[in-house]
Amino acid sequence: MPSLIIPALPPTLPPQPTLTAGDLVIRPWLAKDAPAVYEAYQDPAIQRWHARVMDSVEEAEAWALSWAPLWEAGTRGGWAIADAGTDAVLGRLGLGSMSLEEGYAGIGYWVMPAARGRRVATRAVNELTRWLLHDLGMNRLDLHHSVGNEASCRVAQACGYQYEGTLRSAHLHADGWHSMHLHARLRSDA
Repeated sequence: MPSLIIPALPPTLPPQPTLTAGDLVIRPWLAKDAPAVYEAYQDPAIQRWHARVMDSVEEAEAWALSWAPLWEAGTRGGWAIADAGTDAVLGRLGLGSMSLEEGYAGIGYWVMPAARGRRVATRAVNELTRWLLHDLGMNRLDLHHSVGNEASCRVAQACGYQYEGTLRSAHLHADGWHSMHLHARLRSDA
């Protein structure tokens, strides 16, 4: 059935970008990042809010390498947040629920325990948001986080993602159903 809308974005994405935000590099995942990914998913806070664990470095490597084909397919995106000087992994940015036709994606992130308190997530989310909305041309980015995850709420607010409401019992975590705050940024937001 023919659509009555003109797609917001072309069906093919440009190559996945590498971005900088001060002393941070936001780059595609590499096989060499596997030990850091494995370590991150052993952290109780990352397990709590992301409901995932890695069982081996090999699994982490497969996870890291899975992102490039998803970007090429236009369905998801994943970046490492790395230190510009050492290239050490400090965190993760991810895009899910991506629709090129509607110019929409959901954004998520985590930060390694040793990098917390340095505004790593805020700076990286700001830069990726800028690129997605203004350079790539997306229309809307959603950011969901558990109502109990106050750190993620602060990141959303600091990055200009407006609070739009609470999704009751929307995500199942290891400790049960979590209600989620919904924040969003639009290309038309100041």
